[in-house]
Amino acid sequence: MPRDYIPIFIFLAVAVLFPVVTIVVAKLIRPSAPFLAKLEAYECGIKAASDSRGRYTVRFYIIAILFVIFDVETIFLFPWAVRYRTLGWFGVAEVAVFLAILIVGYIWAYKKGALEWV
Repeated sequence: MPRDYIPIFIFLAVAVLFPVVTIVVAKLIRPSAPFLAKLEAYECGIKAASDSRGRYTVRFYIIAILFVIFDVETIFLFPWAVRYRTLGWFGVAEVAVFLAILIVGYIWAYKKGALEWV
C-alpha cells in the first residue's frame, strides 16, 4: 500500500524543488548592480510626479470582485454543456435555476449602483 504513494511523493518533491531551484539559479546567474536610476519606479528618464501608490475608488474593487465572482460561477456551466444530452430536461431546469440566480445577482448589483463606473 505505501508503495503506491511513491510516485505521488516524487511528483510533490519535483513540484516543490523545481521552482526553488529555478529561483536560486536565477539569483546566482543574474547580474546585480543596483543604482539610483534602476531603483526608481520607471526607467523612462522622467522623474515621477507623485507616489505610485495612489488610492483607487471603492467602486473599482467592487466591480473587480463582481467580475471574478460571476466569471467563476459561469465556469460551472462547462460540465453541464459537456453532459447536457444525458441530463435531459432535468439538467435544463437546473441550469435555468442557476442562470436565474446569476441574473438576480446582476440585477441586485445594478440596483445597488455597483456596475456604474462614474
